[in-house]
Amino acid sequence: MTTEVRVPALGESVTEATIATWFKKPGDRVEVDEMLCELETDKVTVEVPSPVAGTLAEIVAAEGETVGPDALLAQISEGGEAAAPKPAKAEEKAEKTEEQTTMSGNSVDVMVPSLGESVTEATVATWFKKPGDRVEADEMLCELETDKVSVEVPAPAAGVLAEILAEEGATVDAKARLAIITEGAAGSAAPKASDAQETVLKNAGPEEMTPRTDVEDAPSAKKAMAEKGVNRDDIQGSGRDGRVMKEDVAKAKAPAPKPAAPRAPSSADDAGREERVKMTRLRQTIARRLKDAQNTAAMLTTYNEADMSGVMGLRNEYKDAFEKKHKVKLGFMSFFVKACCHALKEVPEVNAEIDGTDVVYKNFVHMGVAVGTPTGLVVPVVRDADQKSFAEIEKEIGALGIKGRDGKLSMAEMQGGTFTISNGGVYGSLMSSPILNPPQSGILGMHKIQERPVVVGGQIVIRPMMYLALSYDHRVVDGKGAVTFLVRVKEALEDPRRLLMDL
Repeated sequence: MTTEVRVPALGESVTEATIATWFKKPGDRVEVDEMLCELETDKVTVEVPSPVAGTLAEIVAAEGETVGPDALLAQISEGGEAAAPKPAKAEEKAEKTEEQTTMSGNSVDVMVPSLGESVTEATVATWFKKPGDRVEADEMLCELETDKVSVEVPAPAAGVLAEILAEEGATVDAKARLAIITEGAAGSAAPKASDAQETVLKNAGPEEMTPRTDVEDAPSAKKAMAEKGVNRDDIQGSGRDGRVMKEDVAKAKAPAPKPAAPRAPSSADDAGREERVKMTRLRQTIARRLKDAQNTAAMLTTYNEADMSGVMGLRNEYKDAFEKKHKVKLGFMSFFVKACCHALKEVPEVNAEIDGTDVVYKNFVHMGVAVGTPTGLVVPVVRDADQKSFAEIEKEIGALGIKGRDGKLSMAEMQGGTFTISNGGVYGSLMSSPILNPPQSGILGMHKIQERPVVVGGQIVIRPMMYLALSYDHRVVDGKGAVTFLVRVKEALEDPRRLLMDL
């Protein structure tokens, strides 16, 4: 029995990883949970353990290769012996003649697979087989479309497709029968692609030799082509009448990315004083994600300023007692987290995200706190920040900050945020427009506290002031909501007692 080793969960914001090191080679004995290889992502290093005990039969992804989530890495043969390579499907079909195929006569129903608890019906989009065709176990029979995803229906057994019960275009419920397969029966085997093409070319006229353009590809294949950026003309379809299937797209090579515009040539004198350093994976991902945020969201920024006298006075009054009791210093960040949680309750769209044509409102606050590290910016998440005390927030932010600087943050600690706070003030920034952290719809920018003359009660006084900036996705957050949110944050900072009174 052969077991597949696949890429483990990388996190919602990680789309690829690089094979760094294989600790085993084909033929080696492996035990359950023994480390097989190590993957590197733009944020963390992930170890891949063996799911079973046995022999490492084959390494599919070699060191240095880039793989996506759930990609096949290797195969393990259970029981201590390497698995013999499976014969190709064409060879299997050649070996199975009509004389060798026996008729069992058992009928197997093809049922609608699980569609999810919120999906009650689906539409039969495409049948890839017709009655009388031979089918193999797990071979794709048809594709269903729901209001959320496309679902491929595999054959539950090998045999002949005896009858199609739900034709293309029919709407079926979650427990409907789609077709009937007769197990073990000999069907009408399709000729090899090369033989079929040769026959057509010999007998067809000039018009018939033109490739068909009216073949409807599988919806999942269309989606995969769009995501992978592959041209339809570059894929050889394996479905009926040359229809492109999802697995055909998976086998196709993605086009090479277009190179960036070349930089202007440097003079010989300047070239000798330049240094070229390859971007780290983290920096490349930061660059790509920030550009994606600009290209995707309708991003807008609104500004305000806050008089920090209230927070600074309260902090100076209680910081010693706070540290003595809670064993952690009282900083500014806990005030901002609390102020934002308070404002998000009043303006929930800032704490929402867009999913297709839906807006997903979060009835909780997972606060992302941007942390600068030697290798780049990371955003660890304080979960359920709206339910935590000042001390709990300060302790968690401190622990996450240390992990970030030491490069020890896990994927779980950096995913799932619903809103982000970025503190450019620690570096001396007076004013900036923060960029959204997708798929979030809002990010608050803190800045340097600077004493400035302001008018209070008709008098010019010197006060510690901070500029606040809220960048938001205008697709889901209106201008009124954004301004209201920022005003509520300003009010809470200028009079921290409002947080205690829930005002």
